[in-house]
Amino acid sequence: MVHAGCEPDIITYGIMVDILCKAGRVDEAVEIVKEMDPVCKPTSFIYSVLVHTYGIENRIEDAVDTFLEMERSGVKADVAVYNSLISAFCKVHKMKNVYRVLNEMESKGFPPNSRTCNIILNSLIGRGETDEALMVFQRMCKVCEPDDDTYTMMIKMFCEKDNISMAMKIWKYSRKKQFVPGMHTFSVLINGLCKKGDVGKACILLEDMIERGIRPSGVTFGRLRQLLIKEGREDVLKFLNEKIDLLVKEPLCD
Repeated sequence: MVHAGCEPDIITYGIMVDILCKAGRVDEAVEIVKEMDPVCKPTSFIYSVLVHTYGIENRIEDAVDTFLEMERSGVKADVAVYNSLISAFCKVHKMKNVYRVLNEMESKGFPPNSRTCNIILNSLIGRGETDEALMVFQRMCKVCEPDDDTYTMMIKMFCEKDNISMAMKIWKYSRKKQFVPGMHTFSVLINGLCKKGDVGKACILLEDMIERGIRPSGVTFGRLRQLLIKEGREDVLKFLNEKIDLLVKEPLCD
């Protein structure tokens, strides 16, 4: 490209850095950044890719140094860069640093998004810190809208803790916020209800799911099917089967 007289631009450099980092060759990506023309300065996207990759590789000091270098070079951080730094700290369980970055984001006028929330929740839930995960969820709900992954994680967390009442509270909160649930959110809660033997609520949710044009997975429907047969509710099972058959023939959504 260069030999042909076509000078690389910022998009070219961004692609090179991104693909090298995805290939696990972050040091080569850094060399590409160092070779960039002074006129063509690295963008926040390039820095976010580098910080994210360092985080994946547990090179937390390099991630922090890259973030600080970005600030020194005059490039303003955006939510993507902050999320990459938060992810890096989460990976090494430095939660005080996570909350420090979170506070800095908000003070500088960069409110966290659902991605920010999910990164932190995933880390806390993975370590079994249920109470702190709930506090983070409540804090985030004040500044950003949770997405399907957020609600799915929270509902699954409470279902696995055998706290179906809290799982239902999260579900009701999502509906109050007019959130449109996806297949995974429905499935996690239906599976949790089946585990508790609450076939009535599970059936109501499954019917709601089908009415929205979402086809349940074989695993989810199979669990509910076993409960219905066990309780002698073949009539309800037949009704749900007919609903699913109709959905397959005339899908409401892809």
